[in-house]
Amino acid sequence: MYSLIKKDQNARLGVFETVHGTVQTPVFMNVATCGAIKGAVSALDLKDLKCQIQLCNTYHLHLRPGDEIVKKLGGLHKMTRWDGPILTDSGGFQVFSLAKLRNIKEEGVTFSSHIDGRKIFMGPEESMQIQSHLGSTIAMAFDECVENPAPYGYVKESSERTVRWLKRCKTELARLNSLPDTVNPHQLLFAINQGGTYDDLRIENMKQITELGADGYAIGGLAVGEPAEEMYRVLDHVIPFAPEDKPRYLMGVGTPANILEGVARGVDFFDCVMPARNARHSHVFTSGGVMNLLNKKYETDERPLDEKCQCPTCCHFSRAYIRHLFKAGEMLAMRLCVMHNLYFYNDLMEQIRSHLAAGDFHGWKEETAAMLEKRI
Repeated sequence: MYSLIKKDQNARLGVFETVHGTVQTPVFMNVATCGAIKGAVSALDLKDLKCQIQLCNTYHLHLRPGDEIVKKLGGLHKMTRWDGPILTDSGGFQVFSLAKLRNIKEEGVTFSSHIDGRKIFMGPEESMQIQSHLGSTIAMAFDECVENPAPYGYVKESSERTVRWLKRCKTELARLNSLPDTVNPHQLLFAINQGGTYDDLRIENMKQITELGADGYAIGGLAVGEPAEEMYRVLDHVIPFAPEDKPRYLMGVGTPANILEGVARGVDFFDCVMPARNARHSHVFTSGGVMNLLNKKYETDERPLDEKCQCPTCCHFSRAYIRHLFKAGEMLAMRLCVMHNLYFYNDLMEQIRSHLAAGDFHGWKEETAAMLEKRI
């Protein structure tokens, strides 16, 4: 259940209550694709990184180890040892981005596994069944994610199919939640807004999925190659049609500046692989901008990654040491930088909530956004 505490123009400070704990919003969800953050970071580490929600991937966990096995192990919470909320995406994005061969029909999608090429079918019912086996706190409705730009006619047809698929997701999840052996009988369902970069399709789709009802509303199909300004324009048009009393989730976004702009427009939930992926390639976010640790100037730099940061990495290790670890090919380099970047993102969300509570978010945002994007 979502409670709106305060608004600063369109930006929202809120609380989201779940069976696995309370979430303070706006929130960044830390992406644990296969049940772990890439870079040797476990659920136990996340406790020290201000993480509130872990996001796991339906498609990948269905392929490995298999959702039936996860269910036998007691669900994702028991398997990963994360006791807070978990959101599982529907698998739709991976089906449409990773599968080279796919066949989309009203029933669902037949595609080839990117691991071994075997044929797999996934539709709304299958996606709900997999996510029910995983036992996540929040399940995402199965949708089609189209590339941008795409022809108007196809996007219209696809967004209409996504609405029909939502109806089937709702019916199937209600059935699964009523079964005696369901891992999490309180599993919530978030609907996904689609419509490409066409404002009228986005608005109509949001109206339709709102009418059907869900526990939250995501905006999907953005941050897939279109300019940031285009994404912000879509948000400006569609967010006013999202329910005030339910959380809004901008899927797959993004940079710190993207998050600040999303919050300003009324978004509550974010996720992105960027902080962990960049960290594994020696790029770290700091309060002074983005740093590439492979730069020779850090060879003898004994300062922490960010002198204002209190993450476990910055409390104990120097830029010079971590640079040496990257040069030596040591996995610890990735782990330390991933932990720092995740802490940085979660701490940024904490600062956002603090400034929303104080009523000075927009002025602070303007001062902060440009600094965070700067290349050091």
